[in-house]
Amino acid sequence: MGKTEDRQNLLNLLSKKSAHKQDVYNNTIKWFAELKTVLEKGIEELGKNIPDKRVRFRYEDHGDTEARLYLGSDVLVFHMHTNVFKLSDDDYSSQTSYVKQNPDNAYCGIINVYDFLADSYEYNRWNDLGYMICRIFINKEDHFKVQGKGNLGLLYRNFMQQTIDAEILEDLVYQIGIFALDFDLLIPPYKAVNIVSVNELLEISSNSKLKTGKRLGFKFQSDHNIGD
Repeated sequence: MGKTEDRQNLLNLLSKKSAHKQDVYNNTIKWFAELKTVLEKGIEELGKNIPDKRVRFRYEDHGDTEARLYLGSDVLVFHMHTNVFKLSDDDYSSQTSYVKQNPDNAYCGIINVYDFLADSYEYNRWNDLGYMICRIFINKEDHFKVQGKGNLGLLYRNFMQQTIDAEILEDLVYQIGIFALDFDLLIPPYKAVNIVSVNELLEISSNSKLKTGKRLGFKFQSDHNIGD
């Protein structure tokens, strides 16, 4: 292959593939902005029905790629990845006619949702553990799918047929909140916390060195139900 052909191939990739990824990214930005609107409105509605002021209900906008939703003892962190990814070839969605007829449909932006203890943020306990509980894939044509724990991995799996909208985002936010609040804090194993230095104990009030998490050992990547 000559230099002229190599140059042309490079130009084709830049003009087609890179441009398509930009379209996917821009579409993901649009839907993440819509998600933030749903979060803000949803927390306002929930707050009207919870008279107990001790219960946390708060929304925080942290720029173009992050939003936080405080629900009771939890904080849900919604983070939009700044890269575009292609669904793997062995993903069920990649086997559908929708993707096979147009492989570009497999390129998606991703919104990851993490569950942390609210106190981890309130008290700057930076060593505390958080967990990815689901992730949302969105392509250029608004087709989407959700991978996640429990019900979150079962509700929206039909990438070929389903398209995202504000109503679906609202339902998804409620489902995420329900899952997070049912995902209780468990006591860590005694052996993990029975030895502590004087320095660690002195620092606990400002920046805990004893890791706290909702479930020790829970890794989203190792679950069998994250795929279709």
